[in-house]
Amino acid sequence: AIAASLATPEDAMDSMGVSKTIVDIAIEDGRFGTLVTALQAAGLVDTLSGEGPFTVFAPTDDAFAALPDGVVAGLLEDVPALTDVLTYHVVSGSVLAEQVIGLTSATTLQGEDVTVAVNDGSVMIDDANVIITDIIGSNGVIHVIDAVILPSAIAASLATPEDAMDSMGV
Repeated sequence: AIAASLATPEDAMDSMGVSKTIVDIAIEDGRFGTLVTALQAAGLVDTLSGEGPFTVFAPTDDAFAALPDGVVAGLLEDVPALTDVLTYHVVSGSVLAEQVIGLTSATTLQGEDVTVAVNDGSVMIDDANVIITDIIGSNGVIHVIDAVILPSAIAASLATPEDAMDSMGV
């Protein structure tokens, strides 16, 4: 009887009482279908379901839809570029909003820094507005952003539509 009352590891929650990983939250939320599809295509689901902690600047489906035609499909076909874009949205460690606003930049898992700016109480990560903060998971935190942010090489390839399509094999 005593053994039956002990929690199994699957039932265990972290010290904040949160049991869902940031990937679980993204899947269940409903606003991140494209992000989840991209994470699956890049093979990053297991990584971001791991111990972490991670801070994810998560673009909504609307943010992905705002990219030029063909970009999302092109990235889904180019796993190295997709991986660079996705890991550019992730920072090591659990960085809550109150900490983000004190930063001017943060180094992403992709290796480049994102710029952090606070203007009139609004926080921007590169050119994206943070629209929802501090969605806490068992292995990190999600901040929702309204645009897909791009590492410099991919942003440069999108500067001219012809070059962007060529570089993505579209």
